[in-house]
Amino acid sequence: MASVLVLKSSILGEYSQSAKLVDELLQEWQVEGAKVTVRDLAEQTLPVLDGEIALALRGAENLSDKQQQAVAVSDELIAELKAHDTLIIAAPMYNFSIPTQLKNWIDLIARAGVTFTYTDTGPQGLIQGKRAVVVTTRGGVHKAGETDHVVPYLKTVLGFIGIENVDTVYAEALNMGPEAAEQGMQQAQQEIKLLVA
Repeated sequence: MASVLVLKSSILGEYSQSAKLVDELLQEWQVEGAKVTVRDLAEQTLPVLDGEIALALRGAENLSDKQQQAVAVSDELIAELKAHDTLIIAAPMYNFSIPTQLKNWIDLIARAGVTFTYTDTGPQGLIQGKRAVVVTTRGGVHKAGETDHVVPYLKTVLGFIGIENVDTVYAEALNMGPEAAEQGMQQAQQEIKLLVA
């Protein structure tokens, strides 16, 4: 874990449980001399994928200013991802899915010929040799159930670009009363301790 890229995506700022858990993970996982980059996606407005930007990311020519800016941001995000050994994603569940801010990041880093390629045997990820940790918080209980679209989706996306080594920390039942919320956070904190042991 010589270099870590942290993606925070909660819209709740200082009240974010996922950001709190990621901060605890970083504190537990301190490595002397490690480079840690934190990108708060809720504080930065990333370009939203539309037809114009999609064309630009696929290599269109004669780009408009909007397209050029989107490609520049995409290039920056991909370079940042490549420059780190470990990716930590704070992924709260909003309406059974990931935050829009995190989806925007995914749309900008998933680029054919750059982070993945198509071969005769199917897609192949080009971001190799990295580890990811997904820290997910939710108001209800969804782990391993039909309503958990967050973790399977993120594992699919990460695997698609080549990141197969993915660990997950769950904090559930956070809106099901004080006792359940406390138990959910304690369970997540225990998972963090096991992860860094």
